[in-house]
Amino acid sequence: MKKVRELIASLQAYESLPGVFNPWRDIDPNYDLTPAAPKIRSQHLERYLQYRVPYARFILLAEAVGYQGGRFSGIAMTSERILLGHHPTIDPAWVAPGGGFSRTSRPELRRLGFNEPTATIVWTAVHELGISPFEVILWNTFPFHPYRPDQGALTNRTPTREELALGQSYLSALLALCPQAMVIAIGKKAEATLTALNIPCTPVRHPANGGATAFRLGLRRIQNLRVAHGDYR
Repeated sequence: MKKVRELIASLQAYESLPGVFNPWRDIDPNYDLTPAAPKIRSQHLERYLQYRVPYARFILLAEAVGYQGGRFSGIAMTSERILLGHHPTIDPAWVAPGGGFSRTSRPELRRLGFNEPTATIVWTAVHELGISPFEVILWNTFPFHPYRPDQGALTNRTPTREELALGQSYLSALLALCPQAMVIAIGKKAEATLTALNIPCTPVRHPANGGATAFRLGLRRIQNLRVAHGDYR
């Protein structure tokens, strides 16, 4: 799909500043398995989006890419372990039919690939609610990986206000591809950013730090409201 490729091309064009890693452009020789890693991650994201655009019902928006998730998978809130079929409860076919995903991290880092707790909670909650995974797009207000340069690339940090503002153009492009999707802000930081950008959203608790149950309940309430209003798509 042309519009999906254009969105990915815009992500690839972002030249990282210190403390930011662009999964679809940058190569880290210390942690990436192959120089083709950015291309592989771009292919993952393209397959993921092509199965969801333009009919996604929900866009679940968190804050930024994490090193255990999109940093190596190329997909927000999706761990490499899910893509490789090593997750005990999440099927890679939920990401895109047919599997065929490739790892981009060096095996000596994590034998089965990195595993992100937030990814597990989000994907599991969607499945348990009976929502088709192809009706949901996972995204971040800052779609790249912010890390702490003094502690190494395999760390996470809160994106700056400027970085969050930078993410608006990518989010706007995604919203244009899925005009009927409801935006769900995962956590207060994502909600505050969207509010500042005048983007309507419905907030749910972030699943980290003991918030998993509240996150599931919030998502369930939203799903029930959609059903009650006749949204069965």
